[in-house]
Amino acid sequence: MKTPSTAQASGLSSEPLTGFSQCHLGILSQLQAFEELPALQAAAAQAQTIATQTLALFHHAVYEHHADEERELFPAVLLSAGRGEEADFAEAMVQRLTAEHRHIEVLWKKLEPAVKAVAKGRPVELDLGAVEELVRNYTAHARFEEEHFLPLAETVLRRNGNHMEALGLSLHLRHTPQPVGHI
Repeated sequence: MKTPSTAQASGLSSEPLTGFSQCHLGILSQLQAFEELPALQAAAAQAQTIATQTLALFHHAVYEHHADEERELFPAVLLSAGRGEEADFAEAMVQRLTAEHRHIEVLWKKLEPAVKAVAKGRPVELDLGAVEELVRNYTAHARFEEEHFLPLAETVLRRNGNHMEALGLSLHLRHTPQPVGHI
């Protein structure tokens, strides 16, 4: 039996064995990447779930929420606000909040096609800056509304119990399924 040094001394090359070693390195490298596949599948599935939920959020919650505010809450507050400074303040806030609704909706419309692709499991580059801008804008919008507009609405609508009740009834009717008529 020849040892490695004996093989080299007799002029025999170890090239065929080097090929086997390189093949092993390639196989091991790919198998290491393969080990990550379950985690990547979980991340991909989570991405699809979040994308699907976000699509539903905008189509069934955000747009409807904006419509409820603009068709019911804002007009109720404007009608019930006291004349002068309170009415002017309410009007300025309503204009600001409505403009913010439109801006948020524009930001969403730019992201929506990519989010739909993610929901379908298709590869797409989602603009992180645009996502962050949408989240930042909505967070600021909700914070302003919670801290400033809703307390004003509470004050204005509570002055007359009928105004708060009318708003509640109006919102209830907007969200009650309409009965199907029979002929």
